[in-house]
Amino acid sequence: MATVAELRDKLRRPLLAERASGHQNKIVAGGVEKLLASPLGNPFPGVREALKGYGDLDEPGRAAALNAALNVLDGQDAAAKAPRTPRAPARVAVPTAAPGERLPPDADLARLDTGPGGTRKLNSLGLHNLRDVLHAYPHRHEDRRALPDLSEVEEGQKVTVEGTVVAKSRRSPKPGMLILDVTLETPAGGRVKATWFNQPWMERQLRVGARLVLTGRVKKFGRSVQIGVEHLETVEDAKGSLSTGRIVGVYDSKDGISQEFLRRAAYRALEAVPLDDYLPAHWRQKYGLTDLSDALWGMHFPHDEAQLARGMNRLRFDEYLFLELRVLLQGDDAVLLGKRFQATGDDIHRFEGALPFQFTGAQRRVLLEITDDMRSERQMARLVQGDVGSGKTAVAACALYLAVRDGYQGALMAPTEILARQHYANLSGYLGQLDVRVGLLIGAMTAKQKLEMQTRIAEGDVDVVVGTQALIQENVRFDNLGLAVVDEEHRFGVQQRRKLLAGRPDVLVMSATPIPRSLALTAYGDLELSIIDELPPGRTPIETKLLQDTHRQQAYGFAMRQIREGRQAFVVTALIEESDTLELLAATQLSEDLKVILPEARIDLLHGKMSAAEKDHVMTRFRAREFDILVSTTVIEVGVDVPNATVMVIENAERFGLAQLHQLRGRVGRGSAQSYCVLISGENSRKTRQRLGIIEGSTDGFVIAEADLKLRGPGEIRGTRQSGVPDLRLGDLANDLEIIEQARELAKHILAHDPKLEHPRLQYLRSELQNRSQSVAYREVI
Repeated sequence: MATVAELRDKLRRPLLAERASGHQNKIVAGGVEKLLASPLGNPFPGVREALKGYGDLDEPGRAAALNAALNVLDGQDAAAKAPRTPRAPARVAVPTAAPGERLPPDADLARLDTGPGGTRKLNSLGLHNLRDVLHAYPHRHEDRRALPDLSEVEEGQKVTVEGTVVAKSRRSPKPGMLILDVTLETPAGGRVKATWFNQPWMERQLRVGARLVLTGRVKKFGRSVQIGVEHLETVEDAKGSLSTGRIVGVYDSKDGISQEFLRRAAYRALEAVPLDDYLPAHWRQKYGLTDLSDALWGMHFPHDEAQLARGMNRLRFDEYLFLELRVLLQGDDAVLLGKRFQATGDDIHRFEGALPFQFTGAQRRVLLEITDDMRSERQMARLVQGDVGSGKTAVAACALYLAVRDGYQGALMAPTEILARQHYANLSGYLGQLDVRVGLLIGAMTAKQKLEMQTRIAEGDVDVVVGTQALIQENVRFDNLGLAVVDEEHRFGVQQRRKLLAGRPDVLVMSATPIPRSLALTAYGDLELSIIDELPPGRTPIETKLLQDTHRQQAYGFAMRQIREGRQAFVVTALIEESDTLELLAATQLSEDLKVILPEARIDLLHGKMSAAEKDHVMTRFRAREFDILVSTTVIEVGVDVPNATVMVIENAERFGLAQLHQLRGRVGRGSAQSYCVLISGENSRKTRQRLGIIEGSTDGFVIAEADLKLRGPGEIRGTRQSGVPDLRLGDLANDLEIIEQARELAKHILAHDPKLEHPRLQYLRSELQNRSQSVAYREVI
């Protein structure tokens, strides 16, 4: 049994955490008073007294009460020293608004007449002012307009019916169960049976002759219709009701907070707040948007489906508009001046002439977009997306060449040393014959090698530097950096990127992870978007086959036949160590198993716990064909190039997202030989077969990414993106491309003409943007 001293320590910790959190009364579920009502508070009546009514105090009152309680708690061990328990200061009452009084959107909820305990209920849902209530939209709507005829309704459908009670009865099929049945006659002359389970208090309202409006789910027994009642009002009460006789919003809630209460709070907030529109009328007209008042009333209490649709469209547009404004302002890139390059056509032709191939039409189109940016005074900030093998690096190399021709340096930053070495080899091949000096700077180099390269960079003896995060260390100084290329940018933090961009070079971001345009516009809202959507001619599509794990032997037999023909194979699994919960084959165990199954094959292992030098050594040996099968975790997901590898086997494919599977598949097919991907699934459900069938049937990364977005949502697809895409209340990234592009267009127009939103006409827009932002740092931007 715990001692009083131990209980005191257990109680002190959450109270100190409550003080550190700013006295929000959220550290403990149910609040501080709930904590003290538990056995933990029994030995400390003085603490209970000091914190009595804590939830009803304002912030200064809570601070004083909490300090007093901690003083009492810390003095419990010495009765002589125990201070008198100071009474917590009484809360200064916030006056409720007078009837018809208008309130600002940031007014305290106590000013809204929501009944006893109403403010506390709303606070518990994270709603603290009137604006919060206005924008706590219903998560769905129910049509509770009474149906005159129930003959066509379907089993399980939720309906509302008006009628007069013509009969009632009660029954108890078993002990402890009471069922109340009434028969209603509708105005159309039909009859419907309504049922209540274990609600004896309802019996008084269900008298014969009562006129009722009921909402509930339908059950059909032949031609008869029965309703399991969820909501009831008398016809008299239903007139003007917020919960029946109309299209009704259903809100996120919790136990003890009714939908009727939330509807009443939303209605009173809409009546109290002047809904000044932050979008001028000419912008609303251009994009076909209704005004803010119509939108908010239409979202909470629509007159009809048309008003609900108008409200949804306007508020969804606003959601994306404020998201795009926030991203553009955070990025700073929207209004910065950058370098200005000549980027002549002759230089582009000279670069292409040195290539062993010709640019595709898509590469030429993207290069034209890049050179237009480079010739502009504005800083280029462009994302180049392209599927595996589409030729992004060649396009980036041309841009780097153009920068060097104008006397600037270029840099390419990759997320891993394996990729940095690969880019170094590629750029050396592309640029070396054009007298461009290419250097490499990575963590695995010796201190002497690093110092030598850093000196050459600072003195301008290197034209293009390829590296990892070593490029953004404090002791790296560029002589004249003009263009920064960042590969797989989502693997770097925002601050890491900004260190490289301190001198305002033009910026080109490359991503081999196809993501839908709608998601790219929100996740990378500060970047213009270019897509290389064409593969070079002569590429043989990778053949993909989905197998159940019961046919695993077949997959490895096929891999062995390829190895006998002089090819190599990747085998990918998700975990390094055994896991009983996920039941995945660990890479280490799989490697040992394959040595037994395929005794002829030379097998090695690559995983995330290896050092960079160890990974690099394994990949160098694999490229040199010193072994046949590389068993790996997803370390090899992006960018690794082994032209002789023609087989990719992915164990437990159901554990991966579609986009990730596509990236893994892209590790083969890098050479001229036909390549294959075998997906081994440990699950045989219809849903899994359908999902993995998308990969089996398509090699288009953007088609796959769209499917992944619809199946999994944006958070999981871009989970590594550190700034993230916020949760959207109304937006649907899988289907909202047109509205996202419109919102982005308007956001860029606004900031191009008023980068700090200082014009008086934009005061409401600026205020709304500040209030929607969750970041203190962001608030300082404007």
